[in-house]
Amino acid sequence: MSTLPSILTDTARELVELSAERHIPLACAESCTGGLVAAAITEIAGSSAVLERGYVTYSNAAKAESLGVPVALIAQHGAVSEEVARAMAEGALFNSHAEIAVSVTGIAGPGGGSDQKPVGLVWFALARRGGPAHTERHVFSHLDRHGVREAATLEALRLLAEAVRA
Repeated sequence: MSTLPSILTDTARELVELSAERHIPLACAESCTGGLVAAAITEIAGSSAVLERGYVTYSNAAKAESLGVPVALIAQHGAVSEEVARAMAEGALFNSHAEIAVSVTGIAGPGGGSDQKPVGLVWFALARRGGPAHTERHVFSHLDRHGVREAATLEALRLLAEAVRA
């Protein structure tokens, strides 16, 4: 029995079935979700045909070492930024055999926010091999840490499913 909320497993199931049907391998690069995107995908039987790999790059060093995110980019814009989210997704593609990659970087809280980057801010990027990366900014300020992480996971799964459908 799954320990994940049914909305996550239902969305992941749809993603896995669609990706398997279209033979599209996926990768994910996660920071604030800490592997929840990959966990939701791998909760589904048959996910091994879909999830090529997942990166949990919680620290700035991990983002740089595992995904090739330039340290200078992190220093200039911060780990929670559109630029870093884009670099994470592009790095996940470059370092994998996936066709589509999603990245998630944010401030889950309860601390760590600022006026410019409030608790609940999450940046997403979706990259497809051979195409430009798409980014999205969401602020889940009404949620606690657990809620921010779950909402971000659901959004990442939704972005992947949209990309597979396109």
